[in-house]
Amino acid sequence: MAQYHYQIVEFLIRVFAGVLFMAQGYDKLFKVKIHEVINTFKLQAQRRNVPDFVLKMLAYYTSCAEFFGGLLLILGIGSTYALYALGLDLLLIGIAFSVMEPMWDMKHVYPRLILVSALLLFPEEYRLFALNYFFK
Repeated sequence: MAQYHYQIVEFLIRVFAGVLFMAQGYDKLFKVKIHEVINTFKLQAQRRNVPDFVLKMLAYYTSCAEFFGGLLLILGIGSTYALYALGLDLLLIGIAFSVMEPMWDMKHVYPRLILVSALLLFPEEYRLFALNYFFK
């Protein structure tokens, strides 16, 4: 069992992060809907002279990246690319929130950044409990 310690830790972190991201993306895509996500930030974005197309592009990218990136992490398919997409997602969110409100609460973003960073530091051979492993 000790020989699989790192693989189990990688699996737990990957699936946990995947669930967090997928749930957030699911809410934005299917429950709240993209239109409402855009409307939530529209006034703040207009105050900071952020063009509507930038806000829409960010809302679509972050919602899709979170849902599909989270799903890929859970399944263990294309995990590295999903982590890059989610890392970019977090970077864009950090920039957007900092532009709109310089002193914003990072309590939801920072833990996700740590999870994504930790997963990117794990060597790929630790992804033993992933569908990619079975396709190799």
